[in-house]
Amino acid sequence: MLNVIWGFFLIGGILTGAFLGRMDLVTNAVIDGGRSALELAFAMAGVVAAWAGVLRIAEKAGMIELLSEKMGPFLDFLFPQVPRDHPARRYIAANFAANFLGLGWAATPAGLLAMKELAKLNRQRVRASNAMCMFLVVNMSSLQLVTVNIIAYRAEYGSAAPAEIVGPGIAATLLTTVVGIFLAKILEGREKS
Repeated sequence: MLNVIWGFFLIGGILTGAFLGRMDLVTNAVIDGGRSALELAFAMAGVVAAWAGVLRIAEKAGMIELLSEKMGPFLDFLFPQVPRDHPARRYIAANFAANFLGLGWAATPAGLLAMKELAKLNRQRVRASNAMCMFLVVNMSSLQLVTVNIIAYRAEYGSAAPAEIVGPGIAATLLTTVVGIFLAKILEGREKS
C-alpha cells in the first residue's frame, strides 16, 4: 500500500512539474534529495554502528539475559501467556531496551525475532495472539528515554540545541505507551469474557 502512495506522489510530482513547465525544479529536487539522503546516511552510519555494537556487546556479556530477568514482573504483566524461560522474552527485553534508548533501527532485529518466537506460541495461525498484539502495541509506542536517532538528525541538520526534545519525547512516548497498554489490556479482557 505504501508503494502505491509513494508512487502516486512521485508520479504526481513529475506530472505536475511537466504540466507547469518546471521540470528543472523536479530535476533539482531529485539531485538535492539524493545528496541530502546520502549525507544523512553517512552521518547516521556511525551512530547506528556504535549503538548496534553496544547492544551486541550487551547481548554477548549476558546483560540482555539479566535485563530479561529484571524485567520479569513487567513482562509477566504484559505477556502472561509467554513462559518465563521462553526465548521470546529475551528478544522482547532486547527490543524494549533498544527502543528505550531511542535506537529504533537497532531494536528491529530483536523485534522480528521476538515476533517469530511469539508466533511459535500462537495456536491460532490465522490471527495474532494477545501476546503478539501487546508486543506490537508496546513496540510501536516505544517508551524512549533518549531519542538518539532524532538527536542525531537534529544535530546533522544544524539544530542549536539538538537534545532539547528529550523531555517532550519522554512525556509523549510515556503517554502513548501507557494508553496503548491500557487499551490492549481492555481488549484482551473483553476477549476472555
